[in-house]
Amino acid sequence: MNLIRITAMQDNYIWLLFNIKRESIIIDPGIAPQVLQCLKKNNLSLKAILLTHHHDDHVGGVSDILQHYPDIPVYGPLETINKGCNRPIIKYNKITILDIVFKILHTPGHTLGHLTYYAMPYLFCGDTLFSAGCGRIFEGTPQQMYYSLQLIAQLPNNTLICCAHEYTQLNLKFARSVLSKNQYIKQYQKKINQLRLNNQASVPSLLSIEKKINPFLRCYDNALELNYRLGNKPNHLWEIFARLRKMKDQF
Repeated sequence: MNLIRITAMQDNYIWLLFNIKRESIIIDPGIAPQVLQCLKKNNLSLKAILLTHHHDDHVGGVSDILQHYPDIPVYGPLETINKGCNRPIIKYNKITILDIVFKILHTPGHTLGHLTYYAMPYLFCGDTLFSAGCGRIFEGTPQQMYYSLQLIAQLPNNTLICCAHEYTQLNLKFARSVLSKNQYIKQYQKKINQLRLNNQASVPSLLSIEKKINPFLRCYDNALELNYRLGNKPNHLWEIFARLRKMKDQF
């Protein structure tokens, strides 16, 4: 399978997978024109849409795309039914599209129904995991979000993190503030700054890299505990995560 990253709106990414027959799958089409243009430019037929959650910048283009491809299945959590989903996913197991087996992970936190799709080596994680960061908690709890990230962290290290936003630069600034002695973060920040200076994308990134640079995947790190400076030492790692997320919200 081949991967195309479509830039949309201010900082969104829409992902497209296609096979040798030029049949394609779109993930989180927040807007339609760029998707339709990409399909036409690359001579691709659209066979399915995957949705991670119900926010408009992830589903806003579905209705317009369906006007051009009215018979395609649109998979997503129950929360996306009124956003164009016609194949609601209730059991978090697997689905097969174009002979690709997608493992479905329920990753609540950002929203309660948020789903993440894994088809080796690609992980389409919407707004759950970002490079060097994670999504805001709008509907779920910090505990839910922490365990959603832990679920992702169990995937193979060569997993490509196909998140939905270009947030890496700001996330790395926060990561440096709470893990100031982490030299890997410092080096990676220089690399990403150069990429962005040349208007190049910072994602997909490797899960193995995220485990080194992402403070939300390093709640166990003693160096982190020395730096977050918020109250007494918590009893659970998810409480460290909650404090980190609060700090990031105010960063």
